[in-house]
Amino acid sequence: MRIRHLFILAAAACALAACQAQKPMTQTQTGEAYFNALGCKSCHQIGNSGGTYGPNLTYVGFRKSPQWLDLWLKDPHAWRAKTVMPNFHLSDEMRAALVAYLSEQKGQAWTKDDKPWNAPDLKDDPIKRGAMLFNKVGCVACHGVGGVGGYPNNNVVGGLIPSLTKVAEGYSKQELINKIHDGVIPTPMDPGQPAPMIHMPPWGQVLSKNEITDLADYLISLDPGAQSGSSGAGGF
Repeated sequence: MRIRHLFILAAAACALAACQAQKPMTQTQTGEAYFNALGCKSCHQIGNSGGTYGPNLTYVGFRKSPQWLDLWLKDPHAWRAKTVMPNFHLSDEMRAALVAYLSEQKGQAWTKDDKPWNAPDLKDDPIKRGAMLFNKVGCVACHGVGGVGGYPNNNVVGGLIPSLTKVAEGYSKQELINKIHDGVIPTPMDPGQPAPMIHMPPWGQVLSKNEITDLADYLISLDPGAQSGSSGAGGF
């Protein structure tokens, strides 16, 4: 596996050198070249291009900080031991270029007409549309498939991002809409330690009211027996 990664890095360096020989590239353009040469697109989509094995990265620059992206790319297994993301042992220059490129991904790869949750067959089904939003904008990358949680975060109680399967027991639909719209910054377990690196961004900056409402409907559907107007244990 180590030899394969070295071969991939060598091929990426050759591909980049060929690009740079044609004209100077910005750091973001260099990062895009590395993203393509390293085969990241075989697992990850940006817009409608790429594989679906890993999380969609179309909004990754909106939902993750450059500091976290750098930490992740340096050693994915140091953050999440069970990840299938390989450690490419990137050089500092390669990692910085990839971080610059990924940090720019804030939804612009999709136009209004080609966003997957706007497909005609989802128009009249808010729960299925919300599920598509959950997966495609990247909620799944932090909260897991079906909102089961269990992904790591630093300096939070339990060290994990919470499950969302029971949020309907703790929040009304409007409260969920407000939380998704405004975002959530987790309370540090230890105020004397670095703040949690992962938080839910204010999705109201990039999603419409209808999109956020459908996301809320999907989250409520994860626990069909709950009363959406009840109060109690939360989840965010």
